[in-house]
Amino acid sequence: MTAARAARTAPAVRAQRPPWPSAAVAMAVLVVALLVSGIFVSTKTSPASTGTAIGGFALALMFLILAAVGLVVARFQRRNPIGYLLLGAALCFLLTLDAGGYATLVYPQHRGLPLGAVALVLGQAGILAVFMLPLIVLLFPDGRLPSRRWRWLLVVALAVAGYALAANEIPIVAGLVSHRLRVSSEGTPVISGLMPDTATLASFAAVFTLIVAAVLRQVLAWRHAGTDRRQQIKWLISGVCVFLVIGVPSLGISSSLWEAGIAIGFAALPLAIGVGILRYRLYDIDRIVSRTVSYGIVTALLAGAYAGLVLLATRELRFSSEVAVAVSTLAAAAAFNPVRRRVQHLVDRRFNRARYDADLIVAAFAARLQDGVDIAAVQADLGGTVQRALEPEHLSVWMWEA
Repeated sequence: MTAARAARTAPAVRAQRPPWPSAAVAMAVLVVALLVSGIFVSTKTSPASTGTAIGGFALALMFLILAAVGLVVARFQRRNPIGYLLLGAALCFLLTLDAGGYATLVYPQHRGLPLGAVALVLGQAGILAVFMLPLIVLLFPDGRLPSRRWRWLLVVALAVAGYALAANEIPIVAGLVSHRLRVSSEGTPVISGLMPDTATLASFAAVFTLIVAAVLRQVLAWRHAGTDRRQQIKWLISGVCVFLVIGVPSLGISSSLWEAGIAIGFAALPLAIGVGILRYRLYDIDRIVSRTVSYGIVTALLAGAYAGLVLLATRELRFSSEVAVAVSTLAAAAAFNPVRRRVQHLVDRRFNRARYDADLIVAAFAARLQDGVDIAAVQADLGGTVQRALEPEHLSVWMWEA
């Protein structure tokens, strides 16, 4: 039997997949259990409404994304602590929400349920989750500690997290011991004269500062990074921008739908981190950013032009409102494609330089091809153009002769 035939008849050997780490699986199961219990508790404490349902669904989806990304990272990169930090953040957030809901049943509603004091103490676990975010950004993408000049961030984050946790837990324990503890209708402990509001504000300011410093560390690492690492940093920065622009401002919104904004902002960060660490479709980030920026600009331009045309037609030219709206709509629709192409060209030049350069190379080749008569010269030019535009590892050209 020849070697080729033996290779064909040999049984296919499947690539052995890494096993699921037991600790990560246990944490993920606990996340699901806390999520289910939280949904049950929320039905007992919150009135049913459309806004509450949408917000609850968005938050549940955020926690599932946190846990799923953490579980996948922990499976494929067992020594990377970022996976376990993502799982831990989901656990701490859920502990805070579940404990607050349970404390509402125990104290304001006086259901006579046990372990109310434990729920009040565990309700502060969300503080740890908030401080895990700058640690994740700092350790991205391989989970290794940075150089000594940046390790102070780790020390400061741990110190501030310990201070914030102690500043919130000590008054609760003191209030439970002295029986001076009150619980609000949301399940939040209220202790007159002991609740450290200044410490809470200082802690959030410290978290924001640590995130900015960790992002700055990643930006500075851009200089000496290779191509893949730069794409990873792009994904990270994109997730952080969505988190800071959408997620953080939503924390201060008092609305039945505020959870949706928080969920979108907080879910974008683990998704971007997961893509960056696992290197899944890294190079799509340039296309995503350029399309997002270009369509945002086009939408703003056309919306402004539409509003201006409507006002001009109704107030200055005295057209009826129906005619003005129809004419403005047709004008905006006719201008969409030309404006989109022009804006996309400008945005690609700034945010998607690889495609912009490739388009220029292909356009130049098409112009040269119009005057090409030598087959050998055209073949060589084609090979050089493809090599510069796509940078393939191997290139072959087949010519068909009549």
